[in-house]
Amino acid sequence: MNLYDATVPQLTKMLVNLEKWLDLGVAFAEKKKFDADRLLEFRLAPDMYSLIKQVQAIADGAKFTCAYLAGKQAPSHPDEEKTIAEARARIRVVIQYLETFKREDFEGAADRKIQPRWAAPKWFKGDEYLTQVALPNFYFHVVTAYDILRHIGVDLGKQDFLGSVPLRDPS
Repeated sequence: MNLYDATVPQLTKMLVNLEKWLDLGVAFAEKKKFDADRLLEFRLAPDMYSLIKQVQAIADGAKFTCAYLAGKQAPSHPDEEKTIAEARARIRVVIQYLETFKREDFEGAADRKIQPRWAAPKWFKGDEYLTQVALPNFYFHVVTAYDILRHIGVDLGKQDFLGSVPLRDPS
């Protein structure tokens, strides 16, 4: 399997889902008559990231995972978002970045030497980085963002988390 298949489509899908959850959060805030941007301040525990930091971590996780595996330099996105509109823009910019990747960018990625700044001078093989670090970290932040919104009362369910799935008719 080319690691493109395990990254770009799925990370993009979850970013799209995240944006939909924010839309549901805005509708929830409007119904409860409070400023939707306040949603970004919520967190599950005092020592955990707020929702906006979760969104930033999700976006960074997606772009860095793909960039590292493809042997490219990820663009810089300073963590300056303060509003839902800015959070949506960050998500969309990262989706647009992921759309620039092609399957061939990931040829040899499983054996590529991946050396994130935080790990230097140590490194990972690409497949180890993806399965042991990148995907678990990405989903940790995705689940936490979902849980923050769910915890405050936003009407989200498992299908909102999963998004579209490739069900096929029996034949």
